[in-house]
Amino acid sequence: MEKRNVEIVVLSDIHLATYGCHASELVAYLKSINPKLLILNGDIIDGWAFSKKYFPNSHMAVLSEFFRMMKSETQIIYITGNHDEFLRKYSDLTMGNLFLTDKYLLEINGKKHWLFHGDIFDNTTKGGAKFIAKIGGIGYDWLILVNRAINFLLESMGQKKVSLSKKIKNSVKNAVKFIGDFEEKAIELAIENKYDFVICGHIHQPADRTVTTEKGSVRYLNSGDWIENLSYLEYDNGEWKLLYFDETKFEKPTIEENDISVNVDELIHPNVFAAFVGQKV
Repeated sequence: MEKRNVEIVVLSDIHLATYGCHASELVAYLKSINPKLLILNGDIIDGWAFSKKYFPNSHMAVLSEFFRMMKSETQIIYITGNHDEFLRKYSDLTMGNLFLTDKYLLEINGKKHWLFHGDIFDNTTKGGAKFIAKIGGIGYDWLILVNRAINFLLESMGQKKVSLSKKIKNSVKNAVKFIGDFEEKAIELAIENKYDFVICGHIHQPADRTVTTEKGSVRYLNSGDWIENLSYLEYDNGEWKLLYFDETKFEKPTIEENDISVNVDELIHPNVFAAFVGQKV
């Protein structure tokens, strides 16, 4: 399959090392593109996953595609999120074409872009509430597994898939309010700081809209996730697009499925990254 050249790709909330991650689909997408700049906007590897030894070959294949891109001159900006906060101790680390940071400012054709994961607005990821958030994350992971089993049965009967997590989020007032508050804060701060674009992740809610207030205007973009929505952002030919993975448009990758797994603590050590890019930290 011939790779498609694209200027910028933004991915977030992949959650490698969790059962809900659609790694094979992501590999199919990554194999189809040749980006100049790849921005990983947080929660790429899920350090909150209780079973850190769960890391199947399909998840490793995602990382392999990232490393392949780096070797082929793609610049990768890795913006840390709350689930991969263990990497924040290495913020501002540069290794070859990889740059690790907590936020990123990008200027394109005179337009200022503010990129960050978004957990700074979420009090449940801080202090004593963090433990509760981690427990909630495990419950969410199991809900996704149950959802997949239900969808398998529905498809076998010729019925449409359903998303239990989306139905729950849309029916719980606090969840709806949290998403609304999150977006409002991001937009308000972006306008105050004279940014033209603000690009987030974190809430697993893909979005693309322009908001104008008496103080100014900003375009709010959220790349969504690879758990429920399989969504991503692309910038090419002077235009940002919010896109969704469509398996009919991509070749299915060949990935060996077996019990081979790796220890995530070892995987994320900076010397391991350095080995891939041929440098010492």
